[in-house]
Amino acid sequence: MHPLLRAAGSLADRALGLTSPPVPYDRTRTDVPMPDGTVLVGTRYRPTRADGPLPVVLIRVPYDPRSAGPLFAAPLARRGFQVLLQSTRGTFGSGGHFRPFVHEREDGLATLAWLRAQPWCDGRIATTGGSYLGYTQWAVAPYADPPLTAMSPHITAARMTDTFYTQGAPALLNALAWTAMIGTQERGGIPLVPHPIRAAKLRRALRKVPLQAADVEVAGAPVPYWRDFVEHAEPGDDYWDATYGESPAFDRTGPGSLANLPPVSMVTGWWDLFVAEQMRDYRALRAAGVPARIVVGPWLHGALEEVRTSLRTDVAWLDHHLRGGPEPEGAPVRLFLQQADQWLEFDEWPPPATTREVHLQAAGRLGEGPGTGVSTYVYDPADPTPSVGGPLLQPPGEQIDQSPVEARPDVLVFTGDPLPADLDVVGPVTALVHVRPELDHADVFVRVCDVDERGVSRNVVDGIRRLDPRTVPAPDVTVGEDGVLAVTIELFPTAYRFRAGHRLRVQVAGGAFPRFARNVGTGEPFGIATRGKPGAVDVLHDADHSSRVVLPVLG
Repeated sequence: MHPLLRAAGSLADRALGLTSPPVPYDRTRTDVPMPDGTVLVGTRYRPTRADGPLPVVLIRVPYDPRSAGPLFAAPLARRGFQVLLQSTRGTFGSGGHFRPFVHEREDGLATLAWLRAQPWCDGRIATTGGSYLGYTQWAVAPYADPPLTAMSPHITAARMTDTFYTQGAPALLNALAWTAMIGTQERGGIPLVPHPIRAAKLRRALRKVPLQAADVEVAGAPVPYWRDFVEHAEPGDDYWDATYGESPAFDRTGPGSLANLPPVSMVTGWWDLFVAEQMRDYRALRAAGVPARIVVGPWLHGALEEVRTSLRTDVAWLDHHLRGGPEPEGAPVRLFLQQADQWLEFDEWPPPATTREVHLQAAGRLGEGPGTGVSTYVYDPADPTPSVGGPLLQPPGEQIDQSPVEARPDVLVFTGDPLPADLDVVGPVTALVHVRPELDHADVFVRVCDVDERGVSRNVVDGIRRLDPRTVPAPDVTVGEDGVLAVTIELFPTAYRFRAGHRLRVQVAGGAFPRFARNVGTGEPFGIATRGKPGAVDVLHDADHSSRVVLPVLG
């Protein structure tokens, strides 16, 4: 290896928090044929002084290998691992057409079989990578035969499409931002890095109706993923189930089951758009008896410290499972407690906690017991309630001052008394809201905020539920004899300290645009809707309709 490249690698390792001495490696173009004749291109990284077959760390990526290689593959190669960085079908020189999610299982399994037939592979294969790179692992791991040796699916979800339509509401901003990225990436730009021109196009496209051709607005041409997203958002559409094929089964053994998975290591962030699904994945893995670990930090999707943590945990995880190194230290669940600047460790998720209910009350109060009366807002799709902050694909996200939203007449605000002591909320958060919407089609958005001593309100967790006659009643939406809907909403999980003297606040609104597509109130598919009508929503908070938020509290 050239001395300048070696020096650059050492600097990169220090920036990524990797301190073990680097080893030299060679890179070789490695093409892998698929059963249909398509060839997927890749680069194999191998320690220069290695003899004989070695395990392979497989990273399958749809993004530019010129950035993915130095960031994901080279740091592992400098730790002495043999790595194959492969471009997925239809991206950066690989044959075929890139249709996200459609070919990853078939292509991934074919790649595993090809690798095991190579003389430089000893038959053991591990996988790693985050976001879509994590999905490519989930697509194959339950079906690998023989099983993988280890996997590390970071900032991702076993079923990513569950995040496309959050409790029925299309996740518009994240979907169109990713459309813009993948639709333009081979014309320049770095994945997940904000691009001013692309951001301006995105803002304009989000406001236009109909949305069906928004991909052309942001990418200059149709993008298959976007068309799939807008055309298959309706209740009962089984497109995504058919695309994914059979989901990993929780109740059997052998290929296709969670029990077929190898040990799993995951990293995510409290402000990551996939964190709710990933925490459910972790719980399912442990319930199925799969050895699993997870680290959750105070990060937005793709934050530098999130990447650093992923790489550091990968090195320890792969060293243990591929080279017989020591088992990673500490408890399997490691969580950052926000606003306390400390890490917590637990043996399980969610950790043991007591529940605390805070109830919506009259006159914008938030208290310990049921309230009285009813509060009303009017949601107008022509002036949709905006979203500020939260778990997003790209900045700005995380915690942001909520004053512009809370000043609007279409947002109900309920605020509690100053807290007498610190309140540590750790685990999944839920809301039960009793509503009487004027229209059959409506959204209910709930957000929990932290109000400091100066009165500044900042978002902590939130959730949404789209109400549609085709999906109501349901286990999470029941209809009372008086016609009132009892709506249970899963908010994002968290580990957060509400400090003494701060106050809890709950917002209730009819949407959070453009994070979620506006509900036009007519039942028209969101991709083709060009009109809408406003509708009032009564939120009941009396003894018979106790609307509340349930918090898991430590101690």
